[in-house]
Amino acid sequence: MEYEPVIGLEVHAHLLTRSKIFCGCSTAFGAAPNTLTCPVCLGMPGVLPVLNRNVVEFSIKMALATHCSIAPLSQFARKNYFYPDLPKGYQISQYELPLARNGWVGIETETGNKTIRIHRIHMEEDAGKLIHDEFQPASYVDFNRTGVPLIEIVSEPDMGSSEEAAAYLKTLRDILRYLDICDGNMEEGSLRCDANISLRPVGAVKLGVKTELKNMNSFRNVQRALDFEIRRQRALLERGEPVIQETRLWDSNKNVTLSMRSKEEAHDYRYFPDPDLVPVVIDESWIAAVRETLPELPDARRDRFLQDYGLPAYDSQVLTASKTLANYFEDVVRAFPQPKIVSNWIMSELLREMKRDERDIEACPVSPENLAELLQLIESGIVSGKIAKTVFDEMCSTGRRAKTIVEEKGLTQVKDEGAIETVVDEVLAENPAEVIQYRGGKEKLLGFFVGQIMRKTKGKANPKLVNDILRKRLSDFPLP
Repeated sequence: MEYEPVIGLEVHAHLLTRSKIFCGCSTAFGAAPNTLTCPVCLGMPGVLPVLNRNVVEFSIKMALATHCSIAPLSQFARKNYFYPDLPKGYQISQYELPLARNGWVGIETETGNKTIRIHRIHMEEDAGKLIHDEFQPASYVDFNRTGVPLIEIVSEPDMGSSEEAAAYLKTLRDILRYLDICDGNMEEGSLRCDANISLRPVGAVKLGVKTELKNMNSFRNVQRALDFEIRRQRALLERGEPVIQETRLWDSNKNVTLSMRSKEEAHDYRYFPDPDLVPVVIDESWIAAVRETLPELPDARRDRFLQDYGLPAYDSQVLTASKTLANYFEDVVRAFPQPKIVSNWIMSELLREMKRDERDIEACPVSPENLAELLQLIESGIVSGKIAKTVFDEMCSTGRRAKTIVEEKGLTQVKDEGAIETVVDEVLAENPAEVIQYRGGKEKLLGFFVGQIMRKTKGKANPKLVNDILRKRLSDFPLP
């Protein structure tokens, strides 16, 4: 029997507010353990939480960007469970009355566009962090993360492969980053993903028994964990064994999922409305005010790059994956209005350098104005394309302007016809056998001669002049 996977994701995103959701403690990442806490986020007796208005506005932004219906009234609830990193013994979340429902996003798949429905988006606080000692049987608790605001984005089970799940997760990350409400850093835990996956016979309507996967801190690990779980569940079903509903952890060192605990149901958490927090009332005027602040989102920007700049679909996809990268591209184009040339340089040279140095575009030492200046030097014939790449490498290393580097190192392109003719004659005189072969019809040797000439001029000869003079001299150059 053939089986098909059915996948839904629960995505948790840390919101980029300066303070926590119910108190004034900082949300800064990387502070010394247990230094960003107070009686409220530690759940001391007698304290009262106060909702951070920015958390609600950021959540509304994400709901609007994903086409959700926003509830006029939502309510916080207590989710009761007992972990060492949960000081109150419960987590403040939303259950029966979430902020938003029934949204969707589009993803690109191998077979075309696909819509992934969003079941709900709700606000909640994060728990603390357990740190396990590698050398002795002890664990430590850091409560700095306790109370950091989250939104949880719960999809419908609309994904049918690990590739679709990764594409959906990347799409959400792009939207969050365009909105400037989450940095999307999975390694630091500011974007986390739990996956629910089951298998069913192809064509069946009823869902199979699902497992929940946790501990996936990269897009690659999400795909690998889902692929492993698909193979594991298929093997069980083919042997006639049941799939157990449970929570499993992904072990990235062994590339396997491991059983963690039996899967809880909602009633296990004993949800009830939080008596310390009033319901959240959101009227149409508030929604309209937030809508006015929405930026151009990735899909819209991608379409505009296609239409306004005439870029291929692939270029538009790459350049708009990051808001900062898209802004960088447009800044260069404003100074050097040749979009395809700019796109080629960013995608081939700039992104290669950023990847090699493991830097984000935010840390790029080459400003848009400096890249535009380099492209103008190429267009005006002051430097050749080959020399420009050498100049660009130094720009990336030092942050200096292209014009300064070219002048200091004497890299200006040679456009003196007499000087180029002299070098051409030298190369032809040194390679008489190749000249005879070229005249005999082996025209591919033209590239050989060009290479020799460029080597002698250290790449500074004007390529067009080299080709024009070379073709003329190859036909009339006297041989011994």
